[in-house]
Amino acid sequence: MSEPVFNKGNEKERRTLWIVLALNLAIAAGFFATGAVGDSSALIANGLDNTSDSLVYGISLFALTRSSKWKRGAANVSGGLLLIFAVGILIDAWRRYVGGSEPLGPLMISMSLVAAVVNLVCIWLLGRLKEPDVNIRAANTFSLNDFASNGGILVAGGLVWWLGGSWPDLVVGVAIAAIAAWGGIGILRDAHSEHHEAVHGVEK
Repeated sequence: MSEPVFNKGNEKERRTLWIVLALNLAIAAGFFATGAVGDSSALIANGLDNTSDSLVYGISLFALTRSSKWKRGAANVSGGLLLIFAVGILIDAWRRYVGGSEPLGPLMISMSLVAAVVNLVCIWLLGRLKEPDVNIRAANTFSLNDFASNGGILVAGGLVWWLGGSWPDLVVGVAIAAIAAWGGIGILRDAHSEHHEAVHGVEK
């Protein structure tokens, strides 16, 4: 008997998620290192965001071979984690606002460009998957959010370098928190909608 198509697709999704997970862990480490050296709220925020993404990819891998109910539950956890990390980013930005910071513009620009390339690779890999489930769609949301955040860091790094002030870095840190929160809400809505579709289908 030939192998079911579901297993073949499942294996491709698993392999893709493992690659995206590894890339996000690597880029998160890079953000934390450059954020600490460059005293940047925006870089630390993206490091937290990529860490949350990595946790979610791990959850998605766990749920991949399980039932639709498990997958929706994993997506709910993913959305909730994004909201929690958004709050953490805001707390860090406030701490830097009160205590003061001296971000390094050139380092912010360099790191944002490296991260943008990595995120484009993730978007490309996830985009190759056919009929993605709710967790794969969540993973794609994370990569798109990260790519948008990288653009913000690039602009902030240029302004910090040009103006010599820290406010652009703090503004982007807060913006990244907003993007993360919006993405989390979107994932929760997607999971909720899929739950209602499943219930409706059973009722039929």
